[in-house]
Amino acid sequence: MSSGVYGPGNVLPGDAMTGPAPTSAGPHQSDFLNKLDPRVDSNLSKASNGGVRTGGDVSIEAKAVPRPVTTVPIAQPLPVVQPSREPQPLQEPITVGEPGPTFAGAPTMESEPSESHALAVADHAEKGAAQEEHTEAEVRDLGWDEHPKNVPTPLVGGLPNEELWTLVRRFNRQMYHVKATTAAVPGGLDLNIADEEEFSPDKLRANVERLYMTVIVGMAGFGKHIARLRSWKEPRRTAAFCTAYFAAWILNLVMPLILSTLLVLIVYPPSRPYLFPPAPLALVDSSTGGMKKPKAGVLGSHDSMTGAPEKHQGEAVEQEAHNFVSSFGAIALSSAAGKHPQNEPEHDQDVNASVPDPTSVAMTAADSKASTAGGTIGTSHDKTKQPMEAAMWGKTRPVMHILADIADGWERFANALSPTPPFPQEAPRLKLAAILIPALAVALITTPAMFIKMTHFSVGMGFFGDPVTSRALYWLNREFPHWQKLLEIRNTILKGVPTNAQLTITLLRIGEANKAPIPPPPRSSEPPSDKPVALHGDDVPMNVSHEEVQDAIHEDPSETTANEEAPEKEHKHHKGARIVAFFKGTTKTTVEAKLGVDKVTAKAGSKHARNRLGVLPKPGEPTLPGPVEFKGRYLGKKGNIYIITRASIPYLSFIKDSSSQPSVQIPVPDIMELKKIGGLGWKTKLIVGWATNREVADGLEVISKDGSATQLMAIPLREELFNRLVAMGGQKWESW
Repeated sequence: MSSGVYGPGNVLPGDAMTGPAPTSAGPHQSDFLNKLDPRVDSNLSKASNGGVRTGGDVSIEAKAVPRPVTTVPIAQPLPVVQPSREPQPLQEPITVGEPGPTFAGAPTMESEPSESHALAVADHAEKGAAQEEHTEAEVRDLGWDEHPKNVPTPLVGGLPNEELWTLVRRFNRQMYHVKATTAAVPGGLDLNIADEEEFSPDKLRANVERLYMTVIVGMAGFGKHIARLRSWKEPRRTAAFCTAYFAAWILNLVMPLILSTLLVLIVYPPSRPYLFPPAPLALVDSSTGGMKKPKAGVLGSHDSMTGAPEKHQGEAVEQEAHNFVSSFGAIALSSAAGKHPQNEPEHDQDVNASVPDPTSVAMTAADSKASTAGGTIGTSHDKTKQPMEAAMWGKTRPVMHILADIADGWERFANALSPTPPFPQEAPRLKLAAILIPALAVALITTPAMFIKMTHFSVGMGFFGDPVTSRALYWLNREFPHWQKLLEIRNTILKGVPTNAQLTITLLRIGEANKAPIPPPPRSSEPPSDKPVALHGDDVPMNVSHEEVQDAIHEDPSETTANEEAPEKEHKHHKGARIVAFFKGTTKTTVEAKLGVDKVTAKAGSKHARNRLGVLPKPGEPTLPGPVEFKGRYLGKKGNIYIITRASIPYLSFIKDSSSQPSVQIPVPDIMELKKIGGLGWKTKLIVGWATNREVADGLEVISKDGSATQLMAIPLREELFNRLVAMGGQKWESW
């Protein structure tokens, strides 16, 4: 079996072991080309490493070996790590069977199939609670069900817990479906987005939200820095920049000055706050560069555009991203339906306010508007409807992939400039600086006339040089079929630099490698406080008085009074509110009745009804906090999901409440695919969310290497279970 990587086990032209090159293995006649080609194991590293290349690919010729039957004695309680709960002992042993052959060099954390795995098992100089070694056979609970103040700080050395939880929370929104791969991972890091990634509107929304939180907020911050410089409201800083620029202009050194400044910002991080002092985004007016009152009325967060209050770091900008996408959706739906409030009659406002908004279904609303205008609707009259819908949906996956690539690139550059432990702190910045140094040398010897001459030559070559470029592309495609992949930044200047998702899974793997899983982000049903965040003297570098700052960050008393009176006016305004409440109550009763009937139809053998059992937990129903035991259902039966790590092979197990024998046993190394699945369909979720205001417990589909699929449903802590399973094995994942 071949993974597409040249080396031992592959027959190459010229020589069975090395090929035609003088001193390296590979299909090329040049040693240099063999070393450059990522498919080639040019130094035969696998031959001396038992078929496993550290930090690279798994073995090319994997040999099947039998897996012994492992019996885990259960004379002692099941491995529930919470000391405050009494574990339930089982009287019979749990036997891990033989699900199939495992492969030589099978995925384990210690085999270091990627740089992420290697970092997870490495011995770090600065350690947090999740990196401390312990001798217990089972995992340690670092506070999965504790208040954030009671969780050890820091969990990972060099990273505050709030930043860690922000990464995990956004990871939960981004990851839906992962598959294990044996191919070489770009840049040495797994969890890249697959080229054939599945499209779904929810994924598109997640990518647009990620684009907002990274690129849009980052560019807005850059624009506000420029506005501050141009405003002369910080005269000393603006004067220094102005003097340096015009001095360079006189000496024809503007480009060297810009490149030198970039070089200093990259190599010497303390220069960044000195040259560009940070300020809360919501306090800076992008048009004047001065101070303004946040759009939220109070400064409750530093990194959000509105300054809205937040309970935990990063939640405000995440909610902004959610509303950013929702606003675009509302505008699109309103446009499709022809919504035009200015033309609505005044005498119909009270009745119209009680009627549901027709923009809930875009295409139906658009057809209805066309019908009222005298147009004809339906596929028999409109022959463009189906092909246009097919064309639009066909382009959605490439668009989603482009948005994800842009966000990934931004995150990689951010993580290169400001690396997060345990990733290297100096190497990525030095790589970027090494690129600028030759550019700086060229800029010093290039005159403006030469620059204009080279620009004109490039334009001419691009316009008239097709015979040359086409032959060059033909040669590249023949010698390197995937040369475009070689030139991607993740394989060149940013090789080994992670996206936020790759950073998060590495942090999760650190906890799993030390049998101390990272506690999930804290949850709370309480609204965030309306009090402004504390500001220190350096937080607002603009030349403003203390009174101006206090007026800006605190809520206006007149607006507070108006907000308190608004609910009373709204309550008296619409008579139709009672009608809406009636329909909402009726819908809630119908939903609960339907879910109640599912118990009967499930016993009659309905698979769909069986999968819906328990998806709507009762308010106040206790849930197991993990990290070993999770509440869930299998084939409609209540039970607990266990992650057992004290055996020689870690495995996933499900035990029904009425039984002591496991119904499901899946060795973790055998998991080839993990897919989050909904407890209800998206339309049903909308109705249930509107009528009941209750959270739906979703499910997880686990696919083993033999192709068998296991659906575990009604898991309140589905995200936490997914994160443990995706991080504890040695699989190299792809995001689908």
